[in-house]
Amino acid sequence: MIKKNLKTINFIVGPLLFLLVNFVPFEGLSPQGRAVLACTIWVAFWWITEAVELPVTSILPIIIFPLSGALTVSETTSSYGNPYIFLFMGGFVIGLAIERSGLHKRIAFNLIKIVGTSEKKVILGFMVATGFLSMWISNTATAIMMLPIGISVASHFGDRQPFSKNLMLGIAYAASIGGIGTLIGTPPNIILAGIVKESLGYEISFLNWMLFATPFAAILLLATWFTLTRYTTEKDTEPANYGLDSLGKMSLVEKRVAVVFVLVAFLWISRSFLWNGILPMLDDTIIAIVGAMMMFTVPAGDGKGPLMNWEAAKKIPWDVLLLFGAGLVIAHGFSSTDLTVWLGEHFAYLDFLPVAVFTILIIAGINFLTEITSNTATASMILPVLITIGISLNMDVLPLLAGAAIAASCAFMMPVATPPNAIVFSSGKVTIPEMIRAGFALNIAAIILVFVFVQFIWGLIFK
Repeated sequence: MIKKNLKTINFIVGPLLFLLVNFVPFEGLSPQGRAVLACTIWVAFWWITEAVELPVTSILPIIIFPLSGALTVSETTSSYGNPYIFLFMGGFVIGLAIERSGLHKRIAFNLIKIVGTSEKKVILGFMVATGFLSMWISNTATAIMMLPIGISVASHFGDRQPFSKNLMLGIAYAASIGGIGTLIGTPPNIILAGIVKESLGYEISFLNWMLFATPFAAILLLATWFTLTRYTTEKDTEPANYGLDSLGKMSLVEKRVAVVFVLVAFLWISRSFLWNGILPMLDDTIIAIVGAMMMFTVPAGDGKGPLMNWEAAKKIPWDVLLLFGAGLVIAHGFSSTDLTVWLGEHFAYLDFLPVAVFTILIIAGINFLTEITSNTATASMILPVLITIGISLNMDVLPLLAGAAIAASCAFMMPVATPPNAIVFSSGKVTIPEMIRAGFALNIAAIILVFVFVQFIWGLIFK
């Protein structure tokens, strides 16, 4: 009852904040800038409190931005059709096709089999398999796919502790970490790319992001594995395929899905240095849609129709795409009015802080904020503000934004922090105190590692 009443209060507070900000004059801020600020506060408040469901809040800008005079309806709705949304959508279709064919199980089982049969090696195998799949398939879908395999293996080991707990946590954490490695791996990455393109006119290519983020993900994955298994003794079990034999030989549909997947990944990775010389207009979004179209048109064989159909494609997480669109609306509102300059003037007093100190404070703040809020919503509402703050402090804004986006994906403490955590918690093999203890140490490690990468590695990749 208390929770229901609190939700009602938050529902009312959102528009009240909008009215307060929109009709109280701010010195030096235009009516359009004030309207953008008011709309952003309303949307952000509902996102944080979840007064209504996140995707419902994400279509609120289509109503309040035009009516308040912040943006025209054309400017508002065009953000929901941003090319990066279609890049993400194409990636979702490819991921669903991999899942539908069963190829993900073959990849996972083979990676686990290669690593070994001791407790530590099995956990490493699961984490590597989960992390790799999460680079191309949504973190949530990856965790859902890997959990039953993990439960089966835990039973094979007799559900002994701390192995079962560490295996479950390894799956959850690897699903979040692996997604950091590619632009399509997790929503904050694609939000970052979209907002940077929208506000700064700079393109973060698929290849450059992988060169920067994949080593980060690999190091954090290994650090997580070491943290989870440092107290685990090496207990070998008899060699097992963990279900690999039940898959049989690789089917024709798996082979064809694999060919399309490898082709798309190759095009993404080689576009900037190979294909743009031949096709200057080719970009990552076009490649993603080409891959999706191939999944819809290439025959699966044996009269089974194409590799992918629209019925299966309905599973695309449209709510994430709406969240992304709302974030781009906010970014466009900031950049197209005097709100950016006005906020910059008011944040100028922070210039006494060294850049390194400010950066690590932002990374740490976002890391712990995303323990209680959606990482997608956090990135959507924080990144436009950070552009303003960074510019007003004469900072190199891009690495600051990258650090913030990555930090939003490094929530390891709470079941509510991210879907993979909640999915694994539902297994009943992990308690909240156990997740908090393991997750707090990883949060600290992630904050330090993000800081090191944005301070010292970013400039080597993004010149």
